[in-house]
Amino acid sequence: MAQAEIGAIERATLRTVTWRILPFLMLAYFVAFVDRVNAGFAALQMNQDIGLSPAQFGLGGGLFYVSYVLCEVPSNVAMERFGARIWLARIMITWGLVSAGMAFVVGPVSFYAVRLLLGAAEAGFFPGVILYLTYWYPRAYRGRIVAIFMVAIPISSFLGSPLSAWLLGTNGMLGFRGWQWLFLIEAVPAVLLGILAFVLLPDGPARASWLTPQQRAWLTERLADDRASVVEGAGRPAGHLSLRQVMTNRYVLAASLIYAGASGASQCLSLWQPQIIKSFGLTNLETGLLNAIPFGIASVLMIVWGRSSDRRRERVWHTALPLGLLAASLAASLLTSQLWPTILILCLAITATYTVKGPFWALSTEWLSAGAAAAGIAQINAIGNIGGFLGTYLLGIIKDATGSYPLGLMPLVILSAIGCALVLGLGKAKSPAPAPARA
Repeated sequence: MAQAEIGAIERATLRTVTWRILPFLMLAYFVAFVDRVNAGFAALQMNQDIGLSPAQFGLGGGLFYVSYVLCEVPSNVAMERFGARIWLARIMITWGLVSAGMAFVVGPVSFYAVRLLLGAAEAGFFPGVILYLTYWYPRAYRGRIVAIFMVAIPISSFLGSPLSAWLLGTNGMLGFRGWQWLFLIEAVPAVLLGILAFVLLPDGPARASWLTPQQRAWLTERLADDRASVVEGAGRPAGHLSLRQVMTNRYVLAASLIYAGASGASQCLSLWQPQIIKSFGLTNLETGLLNAIPFGIASVLMIVWGRSSDRRRERVWHTALPLGLLAASLAASLLTSQLWPTILILCLAITATYTVKGPFWALSTEWLSAGAAAAGIAQINAIGNIGGFLGTYLLGIIKDATGSYPLGLMPLVILSAIGCALVLGLGKAKSPAPAPARA
């Protein structure tokens, strides 16, 4: 077959795959992240209604990540056993139902309990999707594809912030407070998408009736070539290892720590940023509109950065530079107590947390063989999300003790700086030789 013909099949196949599965996965992750962080806006009313202090809110917000981490690896392993379609649908329906239950918390204990349940319900969705994308996309495309998929996170806050602020204004309708309506209404799409997943998501290319036999054969062969290129002793830190070996592999643990800085800052700011902005004396609607700005900027730049990583066939610096920017911008929050400089700092920090994701996950999946991918991706995401727990909880503790939000961000400065140093010291030495870029 001529090279031009192969190139045409490649472009047509990946275009079809992208339009068939990526919009649905992005919408699902959009909804997942809205349901994960909408407590940040609910807190503007809820904390006073049910008697939550900053420390209690921080603990409850962080407990999500405890159950999330504990259930992450088993969930991803279960997805390989039961299939992506069934398992991702199960996750979406479960987290939607639990998220609706947030409307009925009455105090710290019930708040803690539902946040723990929500973490367990959602565990496995993100690493499951990252694993699922490796079933469809060759290695050379994963940086941009992961970045496009993960743009759903900042878009969820960009669009969700004004929506959540508006829902708080439904206060008193049918006897419910605005924050209760927020949880109830924003939980419905997750359940509906979970039902649709049974119909729309094939378990892999072999079951994709919308691919032609020629496209299916090309994609299957290309993915097999990618898997065959990942062999022990070729610079890959994790090959065909047992579950225990993957979970204790020092390179997987290092990747987890690298991710913890970006993930911790992302989760912490998504939950706390509305309260940080509201502390300048703004209304709920003003808070919602200003809260959207950093996420709107990040939505664009994370796609640009992911494409840059693929085009240059480089992952290490594309991961390290955003982590360095994250540490520097959060440290700069100590230097101002004014609204607009704070918004600028938040724009830089939020952009850094999201631009790092595409290159980092492309780098991580290149490190892992097919045999180690399911547990390895879940382990990196799980341990990385401990940063979410620590950042969210410590900010509440420090805010209670000092009254200062900037001081509460300092643990994230340390964590992201460590991640930057690790990816430069370890990632550059261990990343595999890049595959040739393709159009």
